Amino acid sequence: MQQVGLADACVEREREPERDEGGKPWRENDARLVLENGEVYSGYGFGHTEDKTYVAEVVFNTSLTGYQEILTDPSYRGQTVCFTQPHIGNVGINEGDMECDHGCHLKGVVVRHLSENVSNYRSRETLDAYLKRQSVVGIAGVDTRQLTRALREKGSLVGVVCTDESVEDADLVAMAKSWSILGKDLLKEVTCKEPYEWSTQTEDEWEFKEMGISASIGSNGGGGGDLKVVAYDYGIKSNILKRLSSRGCSVTVVPADYPWEDVLAMNPDGVFFSNGPGDPSAAPYAVENARNIIGKIPAFGICMGHQILGQAFGGTTFKLKFGHHGGNHPIKNTLTDAIEISAQNHNFAVDPSTLPETVQVTHVNLNDGTVAGMVSKDMNVLTIQYHPEASPGPHDADVAFDQFVEMMRKEKGGVLEPKVSL
Repeated sequence: MQQVGLADACVEREREPERDEGGKPWRENDARLVLENGEVYSGYGFGHTEDKTYVAEVVFNTSLTGYQEILTDPSYRGQTVCFTQPHIGNVGINEGDMECDHGCHLKGVVVRHLSENVSNYRSRETLDAYLKRQSVVGIAGVDTRQLTRALREKGSLVGVVCTDESVEDADLVAMAKSWSILGKDLLKEVTCKEPYEWSTQTEDEWEFKEMGISASIGSNGGGGGDLKVVAYDYGIKSNILKRLSSRGCSVTVVPADYPWEDVLAMNPDGVFFSNGPGDPSAAPYAVENARNIIGKIPAFGICMGHQILGQAFGGTTFKLKFGHHGGNHPIKNTLTDAIEISAQNHNFAVDPSTLPETVQVTHVNLNDGTVAGMVSKDMNVLTIQYHPEASPGPHDADVAFDQFVEMMRKEKGGVLEPKVSL
């Protein structure tokens, strides 16, 4: 097996200030990440380690802040996240930044340095303690720069985090090769079980309308508004629901496979299709529901919802080499020629060559030219591939919620014109 280690002459060893039985002021490596291509990355385990082996697709995230929001984003179901930010855990875990009531959906985290101390007034527990409670494995002391390079060059790879030294590397490689995220319907694993109402808005201390980025169209300043929105939960993040509610929307959240007939029977002003994990082609029921809804009432899709709607238009999706995961992706808005900095988390994209002429590509990812947004004026549908609610993250695209509100307020025509002041 190919052993990938730290360059001892160049990189100072960073460990938790725990002494092993031999009295050393650092922890010895007791875990490893083995990729399906045979590469082995050594480190030490933290969080939940009792299961010994943890199999998932390994991706890297380039965000500098917000590791708690990443941990609790349901879109990471079936994945292990490598943080390119080398110092993780320094602000601990708090109760206010959860993107999902369930907690973590990802399988594991890979970090260079697990913070020795927690320093934040909002913190309630350490990252290590939180991952233990959430049954998520962590491995620290890993050369995350080398791992990120490998994933960029070879593409996302399935890997196994192992905390059992008795298991051979060859067995772990075989385990990784036997698993794939392709064709797995992960939406039903993260969706709600029953419909529920949502009325909580973005907290005042995190509201950014005064920055001039959001026009606050439709905001009524209170929970529950005059616009009724049904939101399909494919793994929806709480901050998305808060942004809708802050725009004066009364939101009913429904499971991923909720029948389209029942949605229309609610007589909503619009339907929202949320973010979510995995392969959109593995959820044909979601595409069928979307196909029967669009054209009847305004619709808005984010991330997985964007891909589901792309298929509902008649298009196809494909898997990206290593996906888009981070808070600094440049997007060109073709309606305004403005450049938006976006937060993204997805491994699949819509193939523009398969879309009908009635669908306009409105946003393009400047890193690789993939579709980042679509509009169908005929059907009154708006989609974006990234996360306009980004918390933390750039707020450039928060105006998309305003556009959805205007779509619902106007019957048709002119609702998709640019609303960003240049």
